[in-house]
Amino acid sequence: MPPPAPTMAAIENILRPLLDTLERMGWVQRYLYPPVATRLAEVLAPQTEALAAPLAALETEPWPQDAAFMRDRLLDVGRQTLDMVAAFVAAARASDDPFDLYRALRRFARVQESLYPLAPAFDPVSRWFLDPARRDDDSLIERLRDGTLREDDDARRVGVLHADNDRDTRDGFSLYVPETWDGRTVMPLVVALHGGHGHGRDFLWSWLREARARDTLVLAPTSESRTWSLMGNDVDAPRLLRMVESVVGRYPVDRTRVLLTGMSDGATYALMQGAREGSPFTHLAPACGVLHPMLLTGTALHALRDRPIYLLHGALDWMFPVETARLARDVLTTAGARLVYREIEDLSHAYPRDENPKILEWLGA
Repeated sequence: MPPPAPTMAAIENILRPLLDTLERMGWVQRYLYPPVATRLAEVLAPQTEALAAPLAALETEPWPQDAAFMRDRLLDVGRQTLDMVAAFVAAARASDDPFDLYRALRRFARVQESLYPLAPAFDPVSRWFLDPARRDDDSLIERLRDGTLREDDDARRVGVLHADNDRDTRDGFSLYVPETWDGRTVMPLVVALHGGHGHGRDFLWSWLREARARDTLVLAPTSESRTWSLMGNDVDAPRLLRMVESVVGRYPVDRTRVLLTGMSDGATYALMQGAREGSPFTHLAPACGVLHPMLLTGTALHALRDRPIYLLHGALDWMFPVETARLARDVLTTAGARLVYREIEDLSHAYPRDENPKILEWLGA
């Protein structure tokens, strides 16, 4: 039996401003550039009032007992979203430390993780977890819902999964397996490396919506320390290979399409791992990183000859100025890599989610 009309109205009233707020937060995350933080805060600040009233109404609306989970989950996501908006606006208006802005945005992954279980119940939520070009695909929405709600053995092997990857731990990984997977079809694999001080459980959400629409696996490891092994003993390399082989052993991975990508330190480390002899990674897509000096010694660059590389960098990057990317472009081109170089005019030191569909198209080609 469907929920009563007042309950459905309460759901609709909360979902509209909630998803609008999250859409704005995604836009702010993409265009984050510390000098314009106060203007970005102005995009978010009005959402506090827009979301607070329907959230308060939801708290008082009586719900059927069998729908209590959905109500509690919506309340939790709404409160987290208000806290996230408040934290970002406060950092933009009062803090001189740009890293406070990034700390506020880290909450975005947790909000998405809390909201995602409601995707099969509410079409607007499911559509929000797709990149904009696929949100009107009714057939895809239906297949995703059916895949989530099925009860066969493969149902336990799809969706968002975690292996020893709680946020207060390191050394594990998170995995996304498309709910549409039929248990047999071979899939490409994206291995996505977080930046410094990051966590794989958070960075997974930088790729989920695009992978969800394109039958693609996403593996998001967590580094052993606060960042990847860029100096000294490389403790992350053997762990990373074991994680990849663990996924390959459980799912039919297309070994001709294994992409290693990463943001910032994760991008730098991705290039290092791609240059290793015997690397399982067929394609590389580093974003907003630098060329590690190790690659300029010995025969490391030789391993990148003919390797497809999609190099991304922002013209506004304040942490690694764009000149470092242009140097990497020239070095990789000279080394014989099959390079696509994307210098993005309006990108600062932030992950460009809008490039993911282009990267996956390039990977498929």
